[in-house]
Amino acid sequence: MPGNAIRILLVDDHAVLRAGLRALLEAEDGLEVVGEAGTGEEGVEMADRMHPDVVVMDLSMPGIGGLEATRRIAAMSVAAAGADGVQAVRGATRVLVLTMHGEEEHLLPVLEAGGSGYVNKRGADEELIEAIRTVARGDVFLYPNAAKLLLQGFRGKAARGEEDPIAKLTERELEVLGYTAEGFSSAEIGKKLFISPKTVDTYRSRIMEKLGLHHRSELVRFALQQGLLKPE
Repeated sequence: MPGNAIRILLVDDHAVLRAGLRALLEAEDGLEVVGEAGTGEEGVEMADRMHPDVVVMDLSMPGIGGLEATRRIAAMSVAAAGADGVQAVRGATRVLVLTMHGEEEHLLPVLEAGGSGYVNKRGADEELIEAIRTVARGDVFLYPNAAKLLLQGFRGKAARGEEDPIAKLTERELEVLGYTAEGFSSAEIGKKLFISPKTVDTYRSRIMEKLGLHHRSELVRFALQQGLLKPE
């Protein structure tokens, strides 16, 4: 397996499903399953010990469950960043939720817990592979209707009587934030704004530092909360 392969940890309480996922993923170039866990607690322990690039996490499991396990793994990544902040998080473990539950009910809690995306088990072949590659490079995997669902979930949650965090950002930073929330890559944003992908990354790091954020998923949530991303 190449040294630059995406290292994956599978967390699901069904051994047969894990075996099927392992076979599916390891048939793909550049993907390597480095471990399996049957409970949320075990998944957290293995993520802390093995530092995989992506954890594929089920929600319904005995014990703490997938949502709490996602929250703990995300918290470990933030803590590991230490004083280096955003830059150190580039090598952080990302959590991708794979579940049978409806997206409408669980997408917002998954992102609030620090997850980087959501895939339904009914479409877990090509979509899962695409999602793993997406979150491994630091992006957020969202379905096309996710923006509408998330915006609906944020209605009524906007801060009241507090300093507007948008005021901290420049016009160009707002543009980068908006495109990031819509799921565009650094290269795609660079083409739209006529700047290099590296410059986009610099803007994004500056935005995250100003807002006290650590994950791309937090940028998406912030943009939706502030009304920067509207459903069609």
